[in-house]
Amino acid sequence: MKKYNFYGWEQADVSAVTDVYAGIRTPLDLYDALSEIWCADTCAPRMRGNWTPENKTMGQCSITAFLAQDIFGGKVYGIRRPDGNYHCYNVVGDCCFDLTSEQFGEEVLCYQGNPEQFRETHFAKEEKRLRYEYLKKALQK
Repeated sequence: MKKYNFYGWEQADVSAVTDVYAGIRTPLDLYDALSEIWCADTCAPRMRGNWTPENKTMGQCSITAFLAQDIFGGKVYGIRRPDGNYHCYNVVGDCCFDLTSEQFGEEVLCYQGNPEQFRETHFAKEEKRLRYEYLKKALQK
């Protein structure tokens, strides 16, 4: 079995609740597909200076987590960061996974007791909604 480095990959075996995205059956499939799509254009503008192909998950958390929610259901939660922003991840039933955790390197994040995040709040920022739409369209191809 292929080894992944994102948080929760070992238990990321929930099934897609939609067939809109051909070939995306598990979060591992989604990670593999997004690894070919994530780019500086999908990175949060405030973090683009730190984005590299080697750190492709940098600045991709909210748009990725809400796309994963579209595909697998569940809820999106956020870990409050020192700058006041939230790092988003997914919880589906008993399965917790964070497709973009690699951007933090060796830093250990706490995935318990965090507030739920809502797309209405995140997508109030037009640039974020547009990055999410870009990711969705690219994934559908």
